[in-house]
Amino acid sequence: MMKAKEPTAQAIKSERIYSDWGLTDEEYRMIEEDILGRMPNYTETGLFSVMWSEHCSYKNSKPVLRKFPTEGPQVLQGPGEGAGIVDIGDGQAVVFKAESHNHPSAIEPYEGAATGVGGIIRDIFSMGARPIALLDSLRFGELTNERTKYLLEEVVAGISGYGNCIGIPTVGGEVAFDPCYEGNPLVNAMCVGLIDHKDIQKGQAKGVGNAIMYVGAKTGRDGIHGATFASEEFVEGEEQQRSAVQVGDPFMEKLLLEACLELILEHADILVGIQDMGAAGLVSSSAEMASKAGSGLILDLDNVPQRETGMTPYEMMLSESQERMLICVEKGHEAEVIELFQKYELDAVTIGKVTDDGLYRLNHRGIEVANLPVDALAEDAPVYNKERVEPARIKTFASLADFQPEINDGAQTLLQLLQQPTIASKKMIYETYDSQVRTNTVVLPGSDAAVLRVRGTQKALAMTTDCNARYLYLNPEIGGQIAVAEAARNIVASGGQPLAITDCLNYGSPDKPEGFWELWTSADGIAKACEVLATPVISGNVSLYNETNGKAIYPTPVIGMVGLIEDLAHITTQEFKAVDDLIYVLGETKADFNGSELQKMTLGLIEGKIMDFDLFQEKEIQQLVLAAIKAGLIESAHDCSEGGLGVALAEAAFKQGFGLEVKLKMPLSFLFSESQSRFVLSIKPEKQAAFEATMDGKAHLVGKVTDNGVLKIETQDQSIEVLTQTAKELWEEAIPCLMK
Repeated sequence: MMKAKEPTAQAIKSERIYSDWGLTDEEYRMIEEDILGRMPNYTETGLFSVMWSEHCSYKNSKPVLRKFPTEGPQVLQGPGEGAGIVDIGDGQAVVFKAESHNHPSAIEPYEGAATGVGGIIRDIFSMGARPIALLDSLRFGELTNERTKYLLEEVVAGISGYGNCIGIPTVGGEVAFDPCYEGNPLVNAMCVGLIDHKDIQKGQAKGVGNAIMYVGAKTGRDGIHGATFASEEFVEGEEQQRSAVQVGDPFMEKLLLEACLELILEHADILVGIQDMGAAGLVSSSAEMASKAGSGLILDLDNVPQRETGMTPYEMMLSESQERMLICVEKGHEAEVIELFQKYELDAVTIGKVTDDGLYRLNHRGIEVANLPVDALAEDAPVYNKERVEPARIKTFASLADFQPEINDGAQTLLQLLQQPTIASKKMIYETYDSQVRTNTVVLPGSDAAVLRVRGTQKALAMTTDCNARYLYLNPEIGGQIAVAEAARNIVASGGQPLAITDCLNYGSPDKPEGFWELWTSADGIAKACEVLATPVISGNVSLYNETNGKAIYPTPVIGMVGLIEDLAHITTQEFKAVDDLIYVLGETKADFNGSELQKMTLGLIEGKIMDFDLFQEKEIQQLVLAAIKAGLIESAHDCSEGGLGVALAEAAFKQGFGLEVKLKMPLSFLFSESQSRFVLSIKPEKQAAFEATMDGKAHLVGKVTDNGVLKIETQDQSIEVLTQTAKELWEEAIPCLMK
């Protein structure tokens, strides 16, 4: 078969072919005039187009990311490497990161989600850590839509298919449903690993003459321009780029994981650097490794293992075929590496060497096909400080009267809320995941945070992913604060001290002044919360251009957080433990209905001003809970989030089928308010005096756990009585019913 001839450098310029790959006229001019002093050829233009995409260069988001606090006494590695690393004492550390795979999942949901999981796992073991857990954060349109049901089913199958096969438990996550995600679902995956300080690796290629080796699966034509594709909007009717979606093989990745960890742990003396071939494949991993080390590279593409014939340099460099890593090893030790990878039936091939000239040079069939300054690719992408304009809706929302629900039947309202897909049980989803493989999982999916023990110690790790994008839609800054605060609340409710966060910043187009304003403003909120709660940002990614036909998703900065539980005895879960235990509500409830699940259920939309929110009060309340847990005073802890106090009380009763008798000094509607900084706590009656002494008057005794299986809640203007079993069945069956 004759291959089409690649366009000449002159044609690329005169026909503006570069613009199809996402480069602007001014960016092309910079490459030609300021960097090279000549027209780039086809391969070189391709290299620039992916390396200067938003996905790789963060050219629109760098000014935003600079706002985040990234340091703290616990931080061993902040942003800039494959993943961030936080100290957990005793020479051990936790490594974690989250990544988005939104665009691929909208088109090929199974492979999109599966390869999202595969990619994030590689980021963790490239640091030298053993992955111990996966979490996810998913957003879909409404489940009344057939396409949405299909996407949900396939995405969940992709996540479980990859995670279950590779043998890493999927232990937690969140799923929310809103119409704005219909054309553009969000699939964010987080991986957590453990490492000893002495084994930490860096992605760098240094030492003149040292070998650059390619290990893992062969390169094919899948995922070419995946990074560019992730930096564009969807338009209906346009043929979506299926070739930009990668295809994963979890069994191959399992071999790659074990081989790389053996290399890191047993051949540390010869390993100089290691990096995942993720977005923009071979070009990004190699250029970034050389740039970080201040060195240059020569690669011989004839040696790249290929699974398809006649691949061009452009295709090899831009392919995002999965399960591949790039390593730099001491010259003369290549045979050692080849032997190790052979044991796992994996390719390990020397494809180049480190130079000291700062140039990035590619040879193919005896011809030099690229010769560029390495920093031009990895460091010198232009940075844009885009125009920011507050969206008109924000002023409109400020002028609206607050939503005041009128509730005639409190029991009916509670049951309806429990069946809203965002609140309803996600059991149908997480039951498809193996959450117990490797047997370290102590708290399974379904509580506020997942908990895994750290083997050989009395410690455990709590982990969660959180974001209520509706609050950000009303007010990006305060919504950003709340996203971090809710993640921390979930960690604290499990008995953990929040350590740090990773984020997935999912937004619409930064080219629209309103879109960039949302990103900019919510980053202020996230940064402030991270400062106050002492949880620096150690890793993350940015996913922009999440739009369909010009309509953007809600601003959705998903927060992944990990916390340290100092002693297994402190592990706490959300469900009530025993009859006659006393139930307390910690924190204040006000008329906070704007942006609530009740508002969406009643009006079919979200509007108004966001609730008052005080980060310092939030911090104080969290500290009270953690201190009481460590003092052994608390039986159960559950944070109040979507659906408010009514939903939180019901969820705490479900697991054991208990009833409750609760009297509230508030109007009925307040049962469904979503005021922040609140916990539902239960304690043993004999600990009442000690508990109240630690609570600073902020916890209110509201009732007790009963054995009659009835949720009995009395408010100032109405009483509710609902059978626990009835409520639980409706809550558990809501999503399966909609899926049918």
